Amino acid sequence: MTSRTSFWTTLTDPLIRQNPVTLQILGICSALAVTTTLATAVTMSVSLTVVLTLAAGIISVIRRHIPDTIRLIVQIVIVASLVIVIDQILQAYFADISRALSVYVGLITTNCLVLGRTEAYARYHAPLPSMVDAFGNGLGYSFVLIVIGTIRELFGQGQLFGAQVLPLADEGGWFTPLGMMLLAPSAFFLLGGLVWVVRSVWSEQAEPPEHSPPLRPEPVE
Repeated sequence: MTSRTSFWTTLTDPLIRQNPVTLQILGICSALAVTTTLATAVTMSVSLTVVLTLAAGIISVIRRHIPDTIRLIVQIVIVASLVIVIDQILQAYFADISRALSVYVGLITTNCLVLGRTEAYARYHAPLPSMVDAFGNGLGYSFVLIVIGTIRELFGQGQLFGAQVLPLADEGGWFTPLGMMLLAPSAFFLLGGLVWVVRSVWSEQAEPPEHSPPLRPEPVE
């Protein structure tokens, strides 16, 4: 029972309380770049989660055989190999989405979230806990991308997954797309707003102030 509870905590904590994007500010480049549509956000989320989970499992299995001097090189080679496989699958079966994602699938190799979990967790734990931790962090990352992608596509085009949801004004409806939502700055502000909301609700995630303002001196009579 204790083991199940531990696995459940490891899996669910990265969703909100230990979210790698809102708490640790990892992987934000893709959060800003690939969330113009919900389809690209979901595809990127699935790709990174699969790579992260498999990489954590493989690195955990061979962790006792990796010399410390080349551990980062080995981890990057494993992650890059998985990314190449995922990229080839996307190009073969989801060509349009692959073109929309452009170079960002390849950049999963250097994503701080992937290397962070393999370096900080998978190197020190057994394969199953490592994969549970990686999958949980992938879900936390996916949650942020899907939320931002939903907002940007819905208010930027009135669509979700390419299907018209809000009736457009130029077609007799009432909604006028907000073109700014499709620009990178909108993702930046949406991500900042999401971080603010999460840290307002879970105040323990807010960093303590780096310094306190000086006290106002009392007037001398």
